[in-house]
Amino acid sequence: MTRRFATTCAAMSLAALCNIPELGGLATPAIAGTLVPGTSCPTFPANSWWHADVSRLRVHPRSAQWMAHMSPNSKLHPDFGPSYGEQPVPYGIPITVVDSSHPKVKVTFHYAPESDKVGYPLGTDTRIEGGQYVSGDRHAIIVDKGTCRLYETWATSYRKDVDRWSAGSGATWSLTSNALRTAGWTSADAAGLPILPGLLRYDEVARRAIDHAIRFTTPDTDTSYLWPARHQAGSVDDPTYPPKGARFRLKASYQIPGNFGVEARTVIIAMKKYGLVLADNGSPWFFQGTSDRRWSETLLDQLKQIPASAFEAVDTSSLMIAPNSMQVSP
Repeated sequence: MTRRFATTCAAMSLAALCNIPELGGLATPAIAGTLVPGTSCPTFPANSWWHADVSRLRVHPRSAQWMAHMSPNSKLHPDFGPSYGEQPVPYGIPITVVDSSHPKVKVTFHYAPESDKVGYPLGTDTRIEGGQYVSGDRHAIIVDKGTCRLYETWATSYRKDVDRWSAGSGATWSLTSNALRTAGWTSADAAGLPILPGLLRYDEVARRAIDHAIRFTTPDTDTSYLWPARHQAGSVDDPTYPPKGARFRLKASYQIPGNFGVEARTVIIAMKKYGLVLADNGSPWFFQGTSDRRWSETLLDQLKQIPASAFEAVDTSSLMIAPNSMQVSP
């Protein structure tokens, strides 16, 4: 469990590593796996599928078919940023960090057979997507910094009159393990995967240290899933539509516009190296990040200019060591 951190090129005297034209010479080399902010916990092991470099993998044989059903003429949409209208908090999915003494509560689940029936550290301090009293997906992501255990729920709500927490589904993982959920089980995500490692975070963009795939959605998917996904919620039984768990990378040939800032360039380079993972059904090419007041309108506007047609699906099957593990081959 080694920390990934950034430092200046001059301080490290690693000119070769820092000479990345797409970052205008401002790249900051990173070492080993990033930590969840406010903890000493990794966002899953460094040899996890989430952190796998997919820039040299072969294009998936069904890439063109899948892309044809994914609004290829649209553009990327950052599903995070400043609050608007009645929403009291910034758009995006927040992360709550607690210590091991935090009380755990029983949660009633709509999809109980596929939810982890454990105590969840929910409370008045829990940050919920959209805010405590706003409708929507209402994801809650909680990290116990003492045990490095991740808890995630969806459609999270609390009824004060009966003192009861409920959610659509819930799942928990050890952040130090590559173990997957039971095959066929959902999570707080339709793909049965954890949400946390697929969120774009402001802190990693600011440090030029993004080392993972990014979660995104599309409206229509096949009734299947690819490793390491564990669940499908497809609308069509047709393999020419993309399955849950499919990984898409920004093509190496995509030229970054000259007026893009270093933050946008950092995100684009990560999309070329680690790609996007299809994790849920939703608006086309909406990709998720954390709820954070520091996201700039300039960055969001630049990311909205990236065309979906600049992506291609990659075949990650060669990375698999065991079907019930996210660990990838060297």
